[in-house]
Amino acid sequence: MQSFKQTSKVTWWAWLAVLLVGGLLLWGTAHDAVLYHDPIMQVTAVRQHQTTKETDDFQNVDYQTQQTLTGHLLNTKNRGHQLKVTNSYSASGAMDQRYHVGSQLFVVLHHHGGQLSATVKDRKRDTPLVFMLWLVVGLLLLLMQFSGLMAFLSVAANGVLFLLAILLNGSTQGAQVLWIFGSLAVVFAAVTLWLVLGRTRQMVITLATTLGGTLCAILVALVVFHVTHEKGMFYESMQYVTQLPRPLFLAETLLGSLGAVMDESTDIISSLFALKRERPEITPRQIFKSGRQIGSTIMGPLINVLFFIFVADTFPMALLYLKNGNSWGYTFSMNMSMGVVQSLISGIGIVLAVPLASYLASRWLPKEVAA
Repeated sequence: MQSFKQTSKVTWWAWLAVLLVGGLLLWGTAHDAVLYHDPIMQVTAVRQHQTTKETDDFQNVDYQTQQTLTGHLLNTKNRGHQLKVTNSYSASGAMDQRYHVGSQLFVVLHHHGGQLSATVKDRKRDTPLVFMLWLVVGLLLLLMQFSGLMAFLSVAANGVLFLLAILLNGSTQGAQVLWIFGSLAVVFAAVTLWLVLGRTRQMVITLATTLGGTLCAILVALVVFHVTHEKGMFYESMQYVTQLPRPLFLAETLLGSLGAVMDESTDIISSLFALKRERPEITPRQIFKSGRQIGSTIMGPLINVLFFIFVADTFPMALLYLKNGNSWGYTFSMNMSMGVVQSLISGIGIVLAVPLASYLASRWLPKEVAA
């Protein structure tokens, strides 16, 4: 009973500490304008003007509204200076947005004959970003404790590695993009599993399954590309690409498939280790069959998760194409075709990882698993 009270007390102190840190972070980001070089204006009053109806050649209807924003500068040498800024926003919010009292905006200052004016560039968004980061980290630490800390460290380490890979790719002008991100995929998997699972046999089996399943999926894709001469691959639909699109697409697919295969491999092998811990007498053949059963259970939901992510990514642009008179075929080719290919390749990796994880676990699982 005393131990329970002590644990409960520690938990309440932990929640209080996390809430206090979150409050300080939110207050700090709301008052950190002096840290920015670009001018920031805080809106103190908003005046709405008349709304007008607009219709384009494809009978798409939108409503445009003008508003006058009154505020003062929070930083630079003109701090405290009062400004009036005009802003135009649409009901759809496709290329603009509505501002409210209290909004902090990045502005561009203009000097005309000693008079200071400004135009809005963008909203200052560090407060909601820091809030979401605090919420994720706080929940990880409070609910998962040490495991949550390791998960956060793995994400942070992978973020740093990804940034370094992008810088290295830029320094080589994209000539070695596939080799760079292929090596990065191996490092991603090793660092993530080492931090989450530790230096254990379970980590080694999961890493081997992840890399093996991802490699098999990419090899199958390359064979299919060679046989079909890449018909139906619309690399020109990859927007804003300033280097060869094919290697970049393969690198992107490699990283996407790696995440899906790692997720499934970790679930299967963790379940098999738990099964071995509960039933030490289980045979390798039974482990293999159990792994296939576990994989068949989680394979469907995981593939659907990939599909939902793909749909969420392409849905807005696909609607925009269709609303502007483009056919379904052209919309699919320019927005969805490459995503479908990536989802299929990841699905192949998910399917192949099931027997691979089951086989490796049945062969490499120790005779005795510590409780």
